[in-house]
Amino acid sequence: MSETILVVAAHADDEVLGCGGTLARHAQEGDMVHVVFLADGVGSRSFTPPSARCRELQERKNAAVEAQRILGIQSAHYLDFPDNRLDSLPLLDIVQALESVLKKIAPQVIYTHHHGDLNIDHRIAHEAVLTACRPQPGESVQAIYAFEVMSATEWNAPAAEPFLPQMHVNIAPFLDKKIAALTAYHEEMRAPPHSRSLEHLRALAVHRGMSAGVEAAEAFMVVRMLR
Repeated sequence: MSETILVVAAHADDEVLGCGGTLARHAQEGDMVHVVFLADGVGSRSFTPPSARCRELQERKNAAVEAQRILGIQSAHYLDFPDNRLDSLPLLDIVQALESVLKKIAPQVIYTHHHGDLNIDHRIAHEAVLTACRPQPGESVQAIYAFEVMSATEWNAPAAEPFLPQMHVNIAPFLDKKIAALTAYHEEMRAPPHSRSLEHLRALAVHRGMSAGVEAAEAFMVVRMLR
């Protein structure tokens, strides 16, 4: 029986970094896959002049559309909150905007950020998901999983919440699709030895896979699961 999947990502590219292979697998298996982006991902870049910001926003959305095509994502929703400033907004505003998307999609499974990430938008995204998806009677969401995003999850302070995966998804047949989707976001990728490089993302998938006895995998923390 097919499921409806929703990724709640802080920024466009986080969905591929965190669970691109898993989304491609969901799509191939007949699940309906959707994504919602909370922040614009560009507005906090002080080195970008205002005249160029609109162009960068459009380029990032174009990259997102291409990544969605590669992975088989059905729809994307842009809430356009300010980048790296989600903590400056009342959480209720973010939750209510997210709830409107949840009402339309009624997902059974949600993938979102790890609460221990260095990036503040990632942490707010996690909190917004938990608030919007409170386990009340009639709630459609049956599972919430947290993914890792390189240059955010592994860069936080040692005393922060560690990413301790409890679930691995075999993405060996879908790793090339994940890399292709990341290539669509080439403006957001970096050259090695940066942790947000194509080389490192491929190596991470191999590491997570071999940790679970397969060739490539993505790792998740189980936030909530009802079966």
